[in-house]
Amino acid sequence: MVSPFFPRLAGLLCLLCLLSCFPATHAEHQPVTVEVAGRTLSADTDPYIYQGTAYVPLSAFVREMEGGDLTWDGTSALLDTDRLDLLATPGQLWLEANGRALYVPHTIQMTDGRVMVPVRTAAQLFGAEVTWDEELQTVRVSAGSEILPHADTHYDPDTLYWLSRVISAESRGEPLEGQIAVGNVALNRVASSSFPDTLYSVIFQPGQFEPVENGTIWQEPYYLSVTAAKLCLEGAQIIGDCLYFFAPDLSPGTWIVNNRTYYTTIGCHRFYL
Repeated sequence: MVSPFFPRLAGLLCLLCLLSCFPATHAEHQPVTVEVAGRTLSADTDPYIYQGTAYVPLSAFVREMEGGDLTWDGTSALLDTDRLDLLATPGQLWLEANGRALYVPHTIQMTDGRVMVPVRTAAQLFGAEVTWDEELQTVRVSAGSEILPHADTHYDPDTLYWLSRVISAESRGEPLEGQIAVGNVALNRVASSSFPDTLYSVIFQPGQFEPVENGTIWQEPYYLSVTAAKLCLEGAQIIGDCLYFFAPDLSPGTWIVNNRTYYTTIGCHRFYL
């Protein structure tokens, strides 16, 4: 006979897990004023600061910048105009805009029925500058200078091609943060004097990346790995200056452990400087 305690405990744990997945509560929000081109942003949901990041209601901000009116499809806020395509999904770590992926460290949030994004991310859509007035607790956003350039002209296609593939081959199935971290390592190596100076040469350097040896580097990348590659190219940085990683379940990583400095673990990978 199974004790009734265990079903009750399992139910409690499930409830706690679900609660942890909801966006930030109002108690964690600090009020903040947002001015756009000298005008206080008018919105039915107030901007706020969450974990040091100022959030604004996306629809009100886009409207204030004369970018158009967003719609809601039941899961995401959307905008489709001749100049700007947007897709903002609460809970995701990125905002899709003109084919690009803009990193949102604390996720896109839903507050009082409104999709909230960091003000700096929203400003980037219109080429606007952001300044912070500490004394008045006010974020000031300039008038926009240009709409966010499209992915077709922003990303180098060869870099996106190979970065997507090495991320997918090394970390398919890992959380998005882990996939970004793998991409960070590849790009850190390109920037390091200790490694080749092109991404292709870094990936195909003998004895460095297992997917090159087993052929999985040639597989079509997982869609989330393409997003992770775009986020890396937009400047998303998860693991600082790390140059090495390995998965303990697949390899002892003896040389790395004995010769490099441990930094952090994300998913199944350990990262080292």
